[in-house]
Amino acid sequence: MASNKEYLDFVLEQLSDMDGITYRAMMGEYIIYYQGKVIGGIYDDRFLVKQTKSLKALIPDAPLELPYEGAKEMYLPDIENRELMNELIPQIADDLPNPKKKQ
Repeated sequence: MASNKEYLDFVLEQLSDMDGITYRAMMGEYIIYYQGKVIGGIYDDRFLVKQTKSLKALIPDAPLELPYEGAKEMYLPDIENRELMNELIPQIADDLPNPKKKQ
């Protein structure tokens, strides 16, 4: 099931306090970037973020879900909690490696 544009707009609004949030449509879903790093995505109208050590420390009981069959589990944070998102997203990005440069 593909995610709808209205849910993408809602997620982008919830993350609008942060500079550097971008997205890309991919196979009916949306990949979410923060300052050039993939931090998560929207899958079946669910905002899921990558598991990182900072996230596990900040919300150890956050539910894990599969974005799609065969993928690694990702966290389902409370997207309606803007304060949490403003703290969480930069920490996730800090834990992730820098993107590889295209040749």
